[in-house]
Amino acid sequence: MNQKKINRIRRGKRTRLNIRESGKPSLIVNKTPRHIYAQIISGEGNKVLASISTLNKEVADAVHYTGNIESATKVGQMIAEKAKSLGIESLAFDRNGFRYHGRVKALADAARAAGLQF
Repeated sequence: MNQKKINRIRRGKRTRLNIRESGKPSLIVNKTPRHIYAQIISGEGNKVLASISTLNKEVADAVHYTGNIESATKVGQMIAEKAKSLGIESLAFDRNGFRYHGRVKALADAARAAGLQF
């Protein structure tokens, strides 16, 4: 593994430790060059409450290409809708060690605009 990936994993572990101590549900973001994934995990960290990604048919049909900011915004809106339907208003944002810019920022901003608080 290269040093860049090792550093990202280390940052992600540190963030998850702080989130676990808070006991709040968390919105976890993962990305690849072609897709972006979002999951809402319970406060205990043992159950996936909701998930959506650019692999889902609804998202893939709504966007032209799945590896850009437009698709990340759509994923953010849809994960916020799922969270609202589950009664989740406030949660912790886990960017999984990725820098807060580009697609990660677009997903977070879209989720906030749709009513989630983190």
